[in-house]
Amino acid sequence: MKALFFIGLAVLILGVVSLVVPIPHSERSGISVGGVSLGVETRHEEKVHPALSGLMILGGLGVMAAGKRG
Repeated sequence: MKALFFIGLAVLILGVVSLVVPIPHSERSGISVGGVSLGVETRHEEKVHPALSGLMILGGLGVMAAGKRG
Protein backbone atom coordinates (compact mmCIF):
# COMPACT_ATOMS: atom_id res chain seq x y z
CA MET A 1 0.00 0.00 0.00
CA LYS A 2 3.02 2.26 0.27
CA ALA A 3 3.24 2.27 -3.54
CA LEU A 4 -0.34 3.56 -3.74
CA PHE A 5 0.61 6.51 -1.52
CA PHE A 6 3.55 7.43 -3.78
CA ILE A 7 1.42 7.14 -6.93
CA GLY A 8 -1.08 9.53 -5.35
CA LEU A 9 1.75 11.89 -4.41
CA ALA A 10 3.03 11.86 -8.00
CA VAL A 11 -0.46 12.64 -9.38
CA LEU A 12 -0.85 15.43 -6.82
CA ILE A 13 2.48 16.99 -7.82
CA LEU A 14 1.63 16.71 -11.53
CA GLY A 15 -1.71 18.42 -10.87
CA VAL A 16 -0.07 21.34 -9.09
CA VAL A 17 2.63 21.69 -11.76
CA SER A 18 0.03 21.61 -14.54
CA LEU A 19 -1.52 24.77 -13.11
CA VAL A 20 1.70 26.73 -13.65
CA VAL A 21 3.79 25.19 -16.43
CA PRO A 22 2.57 25.57 -20.04
CA ILE A 23 2.90 22.67 -22.48
CA PRO A 24 4.76 23.65 -25.68
CA HIS A 25 3.21 22.63 -28.99
CA SER A 26 4.64 23.34 -32.44
CA GLU A 27 3.17 22.89 -35.91
CA ARG A 28 4.90 22.92 -39.25
CA SER A 29 3.06 23.63 -42.44
CA GLY A 30 4.35 24.27 -45.91
CA ILE A 31 4.94 22.91 -49.36
CA SER A 32 7.65 20.83 -50.93
CA VAL A 33 8.40 20.88 -54.66
CA GLY A 34 11.25 18.72 -55.85
CA GLY A 35 14.26 19.48 -53.69
CA VAL A 36 12.92 22.83 -52.47
CA SER A 37 10.68 23.19 -49.47
CA LEU A 38 9.02 26.25 -48.03
CA GLY A 39 7.43 26.15 -44.64
CA VAL A 40 6.36 28.00 -41.56
CA GLU A 41 6.66 26.69 -38.03
CA THR A 42 4.31 28.05 -35.40
CA ARG A 43 4.78 27.49 -31.69
CA HIS A 44 2.06 27.62 -29.03
CA GLU A 45 2.24 27.22 -25.29
CA GLU A 46 -1.00 26.01 -23.76
CA LYS A 47 -1.87 25.37 -20.14
CA VAL A 48 -4.06 22.50 -19.01
CA HIS A 49 -7.63 23.46 -18.16
CA PRO A 50 -7.88 24.35 -14.44
CA ALA A 51 -10.74 21.88 -13.93
CA LEU A 52 -8.52 19.03 -15.13
CA SER A 53 -5.72 20.19 -12.83
CA GLY A 54 -8.19 20.29 -9.94
CA LEU A 55 -9.35 16.75 -10.70
CA MET A 56 -5.73 15.57 -10.71
CA ILE A 57 -5.09 17.23 -7.35
CA LEU A 58 -8.24 15.79 -5.76
CA GLY A 59 -7.58 12.37 -7.27
CA GLY A 60 -4.02 12.41 -5.96
CA LEU A 61 -5.22 13.31 -2.48
CA GLY A 62 -7.81 10.52 -2.61
CA VAL A 63 -5.27 7.92 -3.68
CA MET A 64 -2.86 9.11 -0.99
CA ALA A 65 -5.60 8.76 1.64
CA ALA A 66 -6.44 5.27 0.38
CA GLY A 67 -2.77 4.34 0.53
CA LYS A 68 -2.44 5.53 4.12
CA ARG A 69 -5.45 3.51 5.32
CA GLY A 70 -4.31 0.22 3.85
